Amino acid sequence: MSVREPEKDAAAAAAEVDEKAEAEAEAKGSGSVWELLYCGRTSFNTKGREHGTQGNLVSPTRLRPLVGVDIRFVASGCTACHCAALDGNGRCYTWGHNEKGQLGHGDTLLRALPTVVSELSKLKIIKASVGRNHTVVVTDDNKSFSFGHNGHGQLGLGLIEKEIESSPLPCAVVGATDSVCGADFTVWLSSVKDSSILTAGLNQYGQLGQDADIQLTHYPKPRAIDASFKNTVVKVACGTNHTVAIDNKGFVYTWGFGGSGRLGHGAQNDEWKPRQLLFFEKHMVLRPNAIVSAGSASSACTSGGELYTWGKSMDTDDYSIHPKSVPDLSGWNIRCMASGDMHHIVGTDDTCISWGIGLNGQLGYGPNGPKSSSNPKKVDSLQGMPIRCWRLIMVIPSLKCRSKKLRWHLKRIIEGKPGEICQFLS
Repeated sequence: MSVREPEKDAAAAAAEVDEKAEAEAEAKGSGSVWELLYCGRTSFNTKGREHGTQGNLVSPTRLRPLVGVDIRFVASGCTACHCAALDGNGRCYTWGHNEKGQLGHGDTLLRALPTVVSELSKLKIIKASVGRNHTVVVTDDNKSFSFGHNGHGQLGLGLIEKEIESSPLPCAVVGATDSVCGADFTVWLSSVKDSSILTAGLNQYGQLGQDADIQLTHYPKPRAIDASFKNTVVKVACGTNHTVAIDNKGFVYTWGFGGSGRLGHGAQNDEWKPRQLLFFEKHMVLRPNAIVSAGSASSACTSGGELYTWGKSMDTDDYSIHPKSVPDLSGWNIRCMASGDMHHIVGTDDTCISWGIGLNGQLGYGPNGPKSSSNPKKVDSLQGMPIRCWRLIMVIPSLKCRSKKLRWHLKRIIEGKPGEICQFLS
């Protein structure tokens, strides 16, 4: 089913421009407040495990503890069973699995509801990322802290004293500007010259981009890999065991596990050092701030707005070893994207589109919608709403927004339309 942007006549297009301008002006005047929506499995004690009990939210739903909280950044991951969210004041909330202390509360107790990480409360957190069992955050003064499982050195502390660190500890990184987690490894971006990208953790498939002839599986001390790039790396996305990076000239690099073609080099070989993806150099380069994501498939959006994916997007034998365009999204202004293991979500100017495997309701199609979709499909309940999506969690304007149109859509989500699951979590 195609979700191609319908053509509009001149009058309708002009009216739409006026309406968008008015909405943007209202948003600027009121100071937009964004709230979190969640869909998928919520039984965190069984999430990610076989024979788990049902606990799915099949429609985008507001989480009660975060209603009215100005959420500015959220993090989940293709292997994670826990989440992190940051509000406008820099507070960090975590919830979900916690056997390895990955929530940062000083214990290993499960949290079903978002809870502020108290030991970070005096800091302003601006970025967060989660791996299989660890979490890494970055502050506004360019420091990085981590907590959770450190068996492979993925916390980047410089050494492995304990396998579990349940409270935040400082990472051995200077000038941190961002952090992105794979399953058991971490990538940092830094403002330090010749150390703009550093990696630590498990290096089983070359996911750290370190030399293959160095026979180390675990790297507890973050090491710079700048020498592998022509220019400065400015954006990174991580799958379970691979990484996609963009430099400041818009060139794309991938490395790590190459199964199902997720590195895009025309083969399934692992790459132990960053390798430039020549497809984008030959066809078109990306904006330095381009949209990229990684799961079992990797994705990137070109400066012309065309989305390309490579790897395995569905639980079938089909996969692509080269980047291929997604024609159903042609004509849409893609503003953000995130990927799980085998599902994807994109946010456009006024709607949300998802596709892939959605057996736990993570595609957000509602109780009467399909479980999975091989083609991009609109999330109908979010039609007409601006979306920000980070790491598979959606953020929308709150009811404090002055736009009547947006308030109507939010009220619909809060109260629920007939036949839709839109209740609060308690």
